[in-house]
Amino acid sequence: MRHFLDFEKPLAELEGKIEELRRTTDAGGIDVAEEVGKLSDKAEKLLQATYAKLTPWQKTQVARHPDRPKCLTYVEELIEGFIPLAGDRAFADDAAVVGGMGRFRGQAVMVLGTEKGTDTDSRIKHNFGSAKPEGYRKARRLIELAGRFGLPILSFVDTAGAFPGVEAEARGQAEAIARSIEACLDVPVPFVATIIGEGGSGGAIALAAADRVLMLEHSIYSVISPEGCASILWRDAAQAPTAADALKLTAQDLSRLSLVDGVVPEPLGGAHRDPAATVKAVGDKVWASLEPLLALDGGTLKAHRREKFLEMGRSGVV
Repeated sequence: MRHFLDFEKPLAELEGKIEELRRTTDAGGIDVAEEVGKLSDKAEKLLQATYAKLTPWQKTQVARHPDRPKCLTYVEELIEGFIPLAGDRAFADDAAVVGGMGRFRGQAVMVLGTEKGTDTDSRIKHNFGSAKPEGYRKARRLIELAGRFGLPILSFVDTAGAFPGVEAEARGQAEAIARSIEACLDVPVPFVATIIGEGGSGGAIALAAADRVLMLEHSIYSVISPEGCASILWRDAAQAPTAADALKLTAQDLSRLSLVDGVVPEPLGGAHRDPAATVKAVGDKVWASLEPLLALDGGTLKAHRREKFLEMGRSGVV
């Protein structure tokens, strides 16, 4: 059953009527093909009109849609012969961060990502995509491993942010994130990161300080969640829509500010309506971004990456 967001209620009603009419036909009732066709056209136009004018808060809801393709979906569809690698070699394995080696369109690569899960059991297993220090230490280990073996890195980021619990802070959450970002900036291989859903705070940057940063059309990327921002500034999480607008967290805002390098179009109605088409579009854009980087040596890649992030500060956009 399709999950509809709050702002999609008129669409849900229309599609509900269409499904009801189709069931009537299937049950041997009268032919309602003409009526179904009219309602389908109406639903298509309503979907186009709705998604042509999404607010930042509505885009946030789309980015969090439970049926949106997750990190492991991209890995399964895009990476051949994927071999998962686990553990930080210091404390434990964190299932919120997934990683391993495989081939992307014939090119050997290291893959990283944050996985939210697709049902209750997998969401609990992956801690809803919120990593603890051992997750970021695992990411750092794999990034450094990729550097030693000359493997380009692909990351797929979808996290509300790092796990905020006391135990994570006690185990050095901030240091682990900082070291992961440092590893991203210092690795002498091509690195392409894609924000596929939420890109929340340092928990996202830890896997996305890359040569090329891509975002899906309805993904978000921000220093804090709209709810967190609203709670701090207004002491009221209900102000989240106002915060979302102020944060400039959409792919379109960040592209205009030159903080990301490309926006991947989504199927009409969001990635959850056609996951296969979304995965293919991401794969094409990732390859188009990665291929030119393969010709550059490690020193050049590191210098360009460093300059890229320093320029963001010089230009005054961050």
